[in-house]
Amino acid sequence: MATGALVLAFALLAGVGVAQRVVTVESGPLIRTEGSHVTIWCNVTGYKEGLQQDFEWSMYLPSASDREIRIVSTAQQNYAYAVYAQRVNSKEIYVERLSRDSAVLHITKVQAKDQGLFECYTPNTDGQYLGSYSARTNLTVIADSLTVTAPAQTLSKVEGDTLQLTCEVSRTTEQHTHLSVGWYLRSPEDAAAPPQELVTLSRDFVLRSGGPYRQRMAAGDLRLDKTSATAYRLTIHKLQPVDQGLLYCQAAEWIQDSDGSWFAMTRKQSEKTQLRIQPTDRDFSIQVSTERRSFTAGEPLELRCTIEAQNVPERFFSVSWVFSSSPVAVVGPSAVPVLGPDYVDREAAGHMTVRKESSNVHLLKLQHLRAEDAGKYICRVTEREKTPTGDFIDRSKRSRNVQITVQPLKSNITVSLSTNSSEVLEGNVIQLKCLVHSTTGPLSVVWQWIDKQVTGAAQEVASVDRDGTMWLSPTYRERASYGEIRVEKVRADAFSLSLHNAVPGDEGQYRCTATEWFQTGTEPELNWEKIGEKFATKTITVKTVESSFMVSASSRTPSVTFGDSFDLLCLVKPRHNPRVPTSVTWRFMPADTEGDDEDQGEFKDLVTFTREGTLQWGEQLLGLGTRTTVDRSHSNTNFRLSVTRAGRREAGKYQCTAVLWRRNYDNSWSKVANRTSNLLGITVLQPESKLRVHKTNQSQVYLEDSRVRINCSITSQTSQDSQHAVLWYVRRAAGSEAEELLLRIERTGAFEYGAYADEERLRRRVQAERLSPRLYVLTLNRAENSDSGTYYCLVEEWLSDPDGAWYRLSQESSGFTQVLVRQPEVRLQVEEMESNVTVEESGSIRLGCSIPSQSSRDSRFSVSWYVERSEDEDGEELPGEEEGDRECVFSIGHDAVFGNGNCSPREEAGPNSRLQFERMTSDQYSLTIQGARPTDAGRYYCHVEEWLLNPRNAWYRLATNNSGLTIVNVLQQVSTLQSVVCSNDSLFYFVFFYPFPIFGILLIAVLLVRYKSRNNSKSQEGKNGAPLLWIKEPHLSYSPTCLDPPALSLHPGSVD
Repeated sequence: MATGALVLAFALLAGVGVAQRVVTVESGPLIRTEGSHVTIWCNVTGYKEGLQQDFEWSMYLPSASDREIRIVSTAQQNYAYAVYAQRVNSKEIYVERLSRDSAVLHITKVQAKDQGLFECYTPNTDGQYLGSYSARTNLTVIADSLTVTAPAQTLSKVEGDTLQLTCEVSRTTEQHTHLSVGWYLRSPEDAAAPPQELVTLSRDFVLRSGGPYRQRMAAGDLRLDKTSATAYRLTIHKLQPVDQGLLYCQAAEWIQDSDGSWFAMTRKQSEKTQLRIQPTDRDFSIQVSTERRSFTAGEPLELRCTIEAQNVPERFFSVSWVFSSSPVAVVGPSAVPVLGPDYVDREAAGHMTVRKESSNVHLLKLQHLRAEDAGKYICRVTEREKTPTGDFIDRSKRSRNVQITVQPLKSNITVSLSTNSSEVLEGNVIQLKCLVHSTTGPLSVVWQWIDKQVTGAAQEVASVDRDGTMWLSPTYRERASYGEIRVEKVRADAFSLSLHNAVPGDEGQYRCTATEWFQTGTEPELNWEKIGEKFATKTITVKTVESSFMVSASSRTPSVTFGDSFDLLCLVKPRHNPRVPTSVTWRFMPADTEGDDEDQGEFKDLVTFTREGTLQWGEQLLGLGTRTTVDRSHSNTNFRLSVTRAGRREAGKYQCTAVLWRRNYDNSWSKVANRTSNLLGITVLQPESKLRVHKTNQSQVYLEDSRVRINCSITSQTSQDSQHAVLWYVRRAAGSEAEELLLRIERTGAFEYGAYADEERLRRRVQAERLSPRLYVLTLNRAENSDSGTYYCLVEEWLSDPDGAWYRLSQESSGFTQVLVRQPEVRLQVEEMESNVTVEESGSIRLGCSIPSQSSRDSRFSVSWYVERSEDEDGEELPGEEEGDRECVFSIGHDAVFGNGNCSPREEAGPNSRLQFERMTSDQYSLTIQGARPTDAGRYYCHVEEWLLNPRNAWYRLATNNSGLTIVNVLQQVSTLQSVVCSNDSLFYFVFFYPFPIFGILLIAVLLVRYKSRNNSKSQEGKNGAPLLWIKEPHLSYSPTCLDPPALSLHPGSVD
């Protein structure tokens, strides 16, 4: 399409004209109320002449913008789809053809479902395709919320009374609409007659009244007041019989379409009020009398105005004398006359009399009639009445016209006025030539100007006296000093008036009045008498440049992408006039005007082409002033604004304003007109994102304390200059929707940890890398079981706009990576072989615990031995017993602390303990019970717990297992003397301990006795040659453990 437009542009530049079809429809959006009559026009231009064009209407619903619904066609009978076929066949929807290339779509009763985009399509009739063949407009259907309420009632009033009626008008439309409210009167005799408008408040808040009621409204007898937000009160003072009938209130809701025109969406009427008026006899009549109606110049004229009414002295009348629509005099109830401006001097000279002869007769007397006194005289009488409310109302009547003829002195002159052109372009010359024919005496000429509507008094421009002296009016004197007004007497019967550099104020009616004079009297009292006067008029129209002054703006690219270029064209008509130049300004309002600044939301000037042809930059610069260019055509009609590398700052609304200037006669400039073009909305869009992230879902299983690596791969991106921000998320539990931010990598490379990383103490273990511009890796060191979850990355693509600001274009998430961090596989095995052990009482019981397999080489074990007995001799429940007769014998924790296992043994370890624990290797444990007792019999097994150190340096139990049973039997010894003695402490001490001291004492005593007896019998024994016997202390050995019976032995050498 862009190539076709370029070819067309080259063809136009080369002078080759090719017709291009253009279809236009009524610009939207069109907002209409439900149930109203909707019309949408459609025109086509640029087609081959002589062929009638067909029109096909379709619409697109907002919910299905790509699905066409056919409605009606001028070429096909059964064109409509089923949803519209019935309404088309019943003529509820039809097409009205205005011409061969123009048609109007009518929807007589629009429905809510008709809301959507309407398209007008014109089939090709040219044999080739060039241009546009369809156009669209948007139709919005809203609910009809207008309500008009007034109570239905019947009122009886007397003529002269006051009437007040109130009407409630409301609506709830969300759109910006205006209301017009009016009161109407319908005649009760003729129901078919159109209603009479009383007073209406227009949509522009302008109050107007119907033709017959304008004077009463101007006098204050008719009012329409808005007493509240919804109440409108009608007030009529001095009711008249013509006010009788049916009164009702009518309101209309108006909305302004995009082309600036106003459309009445709905009209509604209130209930009617029946008004009956009883008339009163307060009428009066007027009669004007005069002796005759034909006079000669110089004669007096007397006119009498007689008022015929009841109780005239008690009523207030004022009398106005009017001559040819000009006021002559007014005599109020106080009988003091007020003269018109043209008769003040005449009355002061005694040539005029105005007085009140009686209460009902008024006199107007003119002395020395003049030719200009001929005309229609009218007597207008106004009565002022006081209403019961204290207000005053006026009633006026006028007499019939009294035509007075004044025959002047005979003069046969005729006047003709000619001009170079009745329509002069602004800035050109107005030339008027006045010719007087059949003259007998000297002439004087007066040039006058009257406005085009001929509503004001004639304004004198210049005059030429009898002797040729020229005089200029003060209004035109300054302008004439610059040579723009020239008055000449070409010859005795020819006069000219020229106005150079015509301005719109010169438009109007020009009058050339020629007066013929006749000299009377004798020297030295010569008098000039005017014997004839004639005039001629000519209407001059000054065609202003303002009347055809138009400004429009256009753009071929209302929507562009960042970095693209666009052109805006401002077309100013008409062509450039040096005396009326144009200054053109491009204005701009940015799209992002939301804020609290005072300047927000206002247009600012971009650049101005001044009337002198210079260029002036405004306060607002697009693209820092470096990406904006402007130019204009040689004819100064096309002004172009070009923006290259458009960015966000160039998006907004543009408009072109043109000011028309006029050079005055004193070389000063004045502003003639100001035009503003249509708004051009330029949207600068971000480029379409091409960001794609690898989305393959995968699962990964890791052991604790290993390294977890997760990849985030970008498969495509919008631009080579794209930068990325990567956010890593994790979802902990399976099926949970809670997603936690783990880490964010900004496009600048900055890191920002999420709250989840702080909660789980991941900062020291998490690591993010960018291996390439499109590959990002997340690494978790020393993985834990709590790190299990679903991981994915969210990639944000950032681009730099033409202004250098970075913006996020899009974002896309990767596939999910299911990470499972598990503990090592349980491989714990404990020797399960069962065995029987029989020991004698007081013997040793050796229990082994072998671990042939473990889960990890770093495992540590907690080992406990339990015994199960079928019967407890003590009859007491052992601590830690769970089922049956299970009893904890010994335990050692994984930290090698005795008793720190999973149970607490009843017999504490110590120097005097019977238990002896050994760990031969890391997987071999043994427990020896010394001094076996019968109570030690039972089923023994070891319970092993495998413990590991997690990455957080905390120990956790990985697995447990039990060994096979070892059945221990203890053989009980038979009771002997030794066992009986040893089993009783008192008896043991009595037998083995107490006798020795006693025996020692007895032995010492025996020895002492023997010693003494030896000394006494020494001589006897020595003499016999027999040696002495010495007995040493016997050696006693015993076992303190009572395991062996004490033995008394005599060693060799104990007896000497």
